[in-house]
Amino acid sequence: MIDSPVFFSGIGGSGMLPLASIVRAGGARVAGSDRSLDAGRTPHKFDYLRSLGIQLFPQDGSGLQEGMTLVTSAAVEETVPDVVRARELGLTHLTRPQFLARLFNDAQRSIAVGGTSGKSTVTGMIGWILHANHRQPTVMNGAVMKNFVTPSAPFASALVGDPELFVSEVDESDGSIALYKPEIAVLTNISLDHKEMGELRSLFAAFLLRARKAVVNLDDPETRAISDVIPADHRIGYGFDSPAADFMGKDLQLEPDGVTFAVEAEGGRHDVRLAVPGRHNASNALAAIAATRALGVRIEDSVNALARFEGLKRRLETVGTGGGVTVIDDFAHNPDKIDATLATLRAQPGRLLIMFQPHGYGPLAKMGEELADSFVRGLAPGDRLYLPDPVYQGGTVEKARGSDWLAERIRSPGVEVQHIPERSQIAEALLARAKSGDRIVIMGARDDTLMDFARDLVERLTETTSA
Repeated sequence: MIDSPVFFSGIGGSGMLPLASIVRAGGARVAGSDRSLDAGRTPHKFDYLRSLGIQLFPQDGSGLQEGMTLVTSAAVEETVPDVVRARELGLTHLTRPQFLARLFNDAQRSIAVGGTSGKSTVTGMIGWILHANHRQPTVMNGAVMKNFVTPSAPFASALVGDPELFVSEVDESDGSIALYKPEIAVLTNISLDHKEMGELRSLFAAFLLRARKAVVNLDDPETRAISDVIPADHRIGYGFDSPAADFMGKDLQLEPDGVTFAVEAEGGRHDVRLAVPGRHNASNALAAIAATRALGVRIEDSVNALARFEGLKRRLETVGTGGGVTVIDDFAHNPDKIDATLATLRAQPGRLLIMFQPHGYGPLAKMGEELADSFVRGLAPGDRLYLPDPVYQGGTVEKARGSDWLAERIRSPGVEVQHIPERSQIAEALLARAKSGDRIVIMGARDDTLMDFARDLVERLTETTSA
């Protein structure tokens, strides 16, 4: 129970909005600010927060009052006026992960989902399975879960339920995964993203060892290696390729609109049908089935629920079609996610016209070579890649590597890539080049306006067709 008003600075962030909505639904007074609100970006998101009874202020410190707890997102620096004002008032100041961990660790039953890729989808799958089986979970996700979207809840990245049954994705990028003490820990995979591999191995191993049960992907070499430190009676393995898997995937069939496979576990075999495409989503489903089984949900009940799982916003989401051109919006932003997205798209016919917006200058400095390699491997002759400048939302950052650098690293025989700084010019290039049968793919993270960009392309394609 939260007994003081909470002020969220950066309340529009993908991890802040669902947390604020959960806290508000629990009866606490909630207010917040965001630099996107001040700049007039994504107004519909802030209208939704107001509809929940959350008061919004400029990010100038004016919303802070005595007795409040300040919660800040990773994008909010110590020099932001909200933080300065909180210090003046002597307020308790917690980061988003610190605040979330308090709620999560207080729950009697909990599932935390970690990993470089797939954690939002696995969290959504687990939440949907539990909800469909009348378990009434509270779910904290970083992406909008389509199954829970309603006209009054268009930003359903959280599900408010029993605070004693808490499901959450947890983040390793800032080391905050160390704060969580789950009953069940899920680890999807480990690959290069925000931290060096040695540090990632230590963080994830400790995460698994704190849990009563550890659900691990034995198809991923790094995760399989870490699983060896988990006591056998605490470890639940899943995968398609490992004979040691407790939940074994068999007979995988990739289809244009989904996947089918069988799961063999506990001496039985169950056929699974998903309406979300890609081998990676079949693996995500195995993780969700194993995790919910550890909470006592029957495998057949999980399988039946997953047949009705609609997926997440911005996860290989088909936004629409115009003039025979399909526009797809996707969150892929690190090498592992890009590999999975391109492999899924390449399994179906149609040329790819891609706009990839790097999610910051820092990530380009850390994993630029690996990002370039993913595109070189994944693009086919005739595909086209456009790179706008990276996401930049203020603050101090080294800009030694930009999208022009990335384009040069990707450029090779048979790979067409172009750096165009402004997205509006890329939109014109995409529309001019697209032909019936093509797929336009918008890829990137940390920028909610990418969704609007994709929707605008669909509208313009439709208008051109009807003109």
